[in-house]
Amino acid sequence: MQVYTYSEARQKLAVVLEQAENTGKVLIRRKDGRTFALIPEKIASSPLEVPSINAKISSQEIVTIIREGRER
Repeated sequence: MQVYTYSEARQKLAVVLEQAENTGKVLIRRKDGRTFALIPEKIASSPLEVPSINAKISSQEIVTIIREGRER
């Protein structure tokens, strides 16, 4: 894990952010000794975002399957 001083982090902000994204965490240390962690935020995705598949099935077949499932 990389540790930057406050001044280094200010001067190289783009590098520090890239490093945090690649490694998951970067520490920034102030002159008084306090340390802060820079952690990238996880991108929230919708539970409805699912990969598509290339199925050889028509819309009518899908509707029929769903109707049959609901009748059970």
